[in-house]
Amino acid sequence: MSLIEWVATLFSGFIIVFALMPSLIRYFRARKEGQMIREVGPKWHEKKSGTPTMGGLLFIIAILITTIWVGFWQGQLRPTTWILMFILVLYGALGFWDDSIKLWRKQNEGLKAWQKMLGQIVGAVVFTLVYQHEHLPMGLHLPGMGDWSMGLWYILFVIIWLVGFSNAVNLTDGLDGLVAGQATIAFGAYAIIAIHQHQFDVALFCVAVVGSLLGFFIFNHKPAKIFMGDMGSLALGGALAAVSILVHHELSLLIIGIIFVIETASVILQVGSFKLTGKRIFLMSPIHHHFEMKGWSEWKIDIVFWSVGLVAAAISVATII
Repeated sequence: MSLIEWVATLFSGFIIVFALMPSLIRYFRARKEGQMIREVGPKWHEKKSGTPTMGGLLFIIAILITTIWVGFWQGQLRPTTWILMFILVLYGALGFWDDSIKLWRKQNEGLKAWQKMLGQIVGAVVFTLVYQHEHLPMGLHLPGMGDWSMGLWYILFVIIWLVGFSNAVNLTDGLDGLVAGQATIAFGAYAIIAIHQHQFDVALFCVAVVGSLLGFFIFNHKPAKIFMGDMGSLALGGALAAVSILVHHELSLLIIGIIFVIETASVILQVGSFKLTGKRIFLMSPIHHHFEMKGWSEWKIDIVFWSVGLVAAAISVATII
């Protein structure tokens, strides 16, 4: 694919979201379908209550349209492309169901944890079956050590990876623009890796995601006019994990997605410490709320977190290509 074709892919997702998002926001506002803010969250977040959510619906549609039309044009619609879109749609559908329950009940509790996880596991198993059918290596790539064949144990790894990072991105989605910016960085990094590997089908998907998220960011940065909701965050996390597997640099996601890892670790440490000692490590978790409680503005947290994520992604990409 030429530079012009990559630019067309990028702008396709961007334009679809940029052009249609105002109408979606007006629709949600007219129906009074807005986010219910957690009572245990920072008090100043209460003013965000009522902000339209499920903005992920539009950028998921934009990603699908862009991937399909450009993929058809360039002959890049392969099984790996379809399985990436499958994960995006399935995990997005779980989030849509979750968001819908919250809006209907006017509360911040949606699907039960086991219901959400069951759907995520089903998606991961289907992904693995397609992955194996394509005769891709059922093992981890260990930097500097080559491949470690895992056989059927690789299925368990894929389940943990997709479910884990889907929920990690979901946990990170607590500040205006934070996930939109960090996911843009992560998918951009994997687009470069995929192009270097001549996996243009995977790269096409990643560039479509980047373009769509850039369009979404215009409406999601502080003060957000719309949130992506669980629909967007679960879909992005699952797709990101799937991309890391398809480029066969699975563990690179621990670095490229370091912000998602840190956010999840902060929750695990906070809960573990409180249960074992009755004391909290952070003022509030996930860790972005800790910095809010310390007096940092949302913009400051976003910029610092994005900077850390960008440096980590650059280092990871440089060591791979």
